[in-house]
Amino acid sequence: MSMFGGIDAAASGLTAERLRMDVISNNIANVNTTRTENGTPFKRKFVVFEPREMHNKNFARVLSGEISKSEFGKKSGDGVRAVAIQEDPSQGKLVYDPGHPDANADGYVELPNVNIVNEMVDMITASRAYEANVTTINAAKSMATQALSISK
Repeated sequence: MSMFGGIDAAASGLTAERLRMDVISNNIANVNTTRTENGTPFKRKFVVFEPREMHNKNFARVLSGEISKSEFGKKSGDGVRAVAIQEDPSQGKLVYDPGHPDANADGYVELPNVNIVNEMVDMITASRAYEANVTTINAAKSMATQALSISK
């Protein structure tokens, strides 16, 4: 990995965790939304990550037979990317409130399947991961600065 490879991998983590925090914030903002545009309660969303592939570094090695096609892009340390934002299919809590405009025939209202405690734990986790990536970038910058000062 080049000197900037660590910074690039950490930067991909920053982008991924920022998206994750945005999705969590949206979940928290809609904790009481019982009717969306399609008439159903809000469904919690979450981000799906996968390791980032570095096609430009491995393609020549695949052509030469140095690595197999199944191992193409599977190196660790290449960073991460968000591949999807999915909905949690679980049902929300049912609350008896016959006067609510979204109540069913039995008087129950389905609330969003957002658990505020879980969302806050996820937000703290995403925040800590973001901070770890910032620390990684700062350490790489410091090492590069120290390496440049050796030549003086």
